[in-house]
Amino acid sequence: MNLPTWITVSRLVGVPFLLILLENPTEQQRLWAIAIFLVVALTDWLDGYLARKLDQVTDLGKFLDPLVDKLLVTAPLLALIHLQQIPAWGVFLIIARELTVAGWRVTGTKKIQGANIWGKAKTVTQIAAIALLIYPINETGAMVALVLFWAAVALTLISGVIYLLPQTPDASQEQPSEGV
Repeated sequence: MNLPTWITVSRLVGVPFLLILLENPTEQQRLWAIAIFLVVALTDWLDGYLARKLDQVTDLGKFLDPLVDKLLVTAPLLALIHLQQIPAWGVFLIIARELTVAGWRVTGTKKIQGANIWGKAKTVTQIAAIALLIYPINETGAMVALVLFWAAVALTLISGVIYLLPQTPDASQEQPSEGV
């Protein structure tokens, strides 16, 4: 395994900490949780950047990166359902899209394609929504977090539909798959 792939795998260390901190969180535990979540999110950018910069893009990395991304997004979303901050059916739509895309990849009917603008927008919106939901600054912050959550649900579904649409030969060039 190369450095970018090790960084990808190391991001999984944050998942149990997020779940523990968000079980019955105090304000301080929420601060720790948001710090861990944001560090992990930035590390996601780092592994993709290094893979491209060092010319170390691998099939293993293209497989693991989106898988780890899904675990890091799903874990806090499940904790936020437990805290009754977001509805389960909204999270279900996100998980359903992710499982559908993952299943599509496993069938091998398509090459693993790179992230498009919709996938990147989905990822950024999910990260922003989760961060604000973990630690809403005030009542306005909580409202912004919910709006971002629903925007993330919409972008998740849109990017999933676009991913599943037939690709033209030019659009299916291999690239790192973060943000898909």
